[in-house]
Amino acid sequence: MNDAHFDVVVVGAGPAGLAAAREAASAGARVAVLDDNPRAGGQVWRYGPAHSPSKALTAHLQAIGAIGATDTNDSNARVTLLQSTRVVAPLDGRRLLIESAENGGARIGYERLILATGARERLLPFDGWTLPGVTGAGGLQALIKGGVPVRGERIVIAGSGPLLLASLATARAAGARVVAVVEQASRASVMRFGASLAATPAKLRQAAQLTRGFAGLRYLTSGVVRAAQGDGRVERALIERANGRIVSIDCDRIACGYGLVPNATLAQALGCAMDGDAAILVDDSQRTSVDYVFAAGECTGVGGMELAHVEGRLAGLHAAGVGNQTLVDALVKERERWRHFARCVETAFALRDFARVMPSDETLLCRCEDVSIGEVRMHANWRDAKLHTRCGMGACQGRVCGAAAQTLFGWQVAQTRPPISPARIGTLMLAADTQTAAD
Repeated sequence: MNDAHFDVVVVGAGPAGLAAAREAASAGARVAVLDDNPRAGGQVWRYGPAHSPSKALTAHLQAIGAIGATDTNDSNARVTLLQSTRVVAPLDGRRLLIESAENGGARIGYERLILATGARERLLPFDGWTLPGVTGAGGLQALIKGGVPVRGERIVIAGSGPLLLASLATARAAGARVVAVVEQASRASVMRFGASLAATPAKLRQAAQLTRGFAGLRYLTSGVVRAAQGDGRVERALIERANGRIVSIDCDRIACGYGLVPNATLAQALGCAMDGDAAILVDDSQRTSVDYVFAAGECTGVGGMELAHVEGRLAGLHAAGVGNQTLVDALVKERERWRHFARCVETAFALRDFARVMPSDETLLCRCEDVSIGEVRMHANWRDAKLHTRCGMGACQGRVCGAAAQTLFGWQVAQTRPPISPARIGTLMLAADTQTAAD
């Protein structure tokens, strides 16, 4: 695989990435798809021992397979799928330094690059959030789909946005007893959003299927988790309502996530322009400010699976140079419809001030390096906090605590210095070999 070259390289194998790869390959391009998960599908189509692949994912993989796909570097293959592979750094000459769990480091070249790197969950610390049994709302879904048993467990799902409902459905299907869903948005805001779903019947049906009318659980609006308590493991959640009332709920697990944050680190390292929400800026063809780089899906702004899918198709068509204007026009119209829906979600579930209340100074902000809120609070910005406390310098490279610091302190925490993910020394030496050859 080292120094293999493709017409199009797609980073990310979720709905946007697979749609992009499918369109580009159908147009005749030789395509490579990289993803750091062992199976294609991204977060929304994640599957595992306890969760079968979705029909949508199966259809995409079958279509890509029909075009001609392989998981190795076959020069005759139209699509090369590289799973358990992460990008370490961009290199000169339209190349990426990559590392796979199986084959180690390599370099891969491209004519056009499509970023479909998705988004990650925003976790906001609260007292006791490091207790065993506390996860993100999306993290709960990933654990269940990966085979973690939750049958019979009492679960509180909290935070904000539609992801809570998806987590509710996944937990129920796995046999868990979801005792409460706690939404930080107000009841009025949630009701307005529910009424707006009439304009998108598919989403209305989906919401009804996910919630089942919230039967058998408490649905609390204007609430946030202030503390997780227990002796060595979660035993109860303390919920604060916007009116100051504290509600105690006995539970075995807390899944708490406050929406999603675009995964745009690679785009920043490539020099792509970003908007004020740290999402990748793209034009009508999904092209970034870097001419040969396209982007699609949640990394360009969180908008849901349907929007990610249509953006991926557009990115794939334009990256492959396809001139089917009728198809492009239809996809642009569909994209605008789902962008309108995304704006409705953003408005309804925008984080309120009381959800941004700082936890106690003793609460950890950076779990990787055991750095507390109090230690970080002493510094003026993210850079100073990193230099003096090692906050954000652990295994997750600030992906969790950085997003929390941006939300709680209002700091800019963009990280563009490679490597953008942990890598072996041997992999990093390949980058050094590239520089030596250039010199």
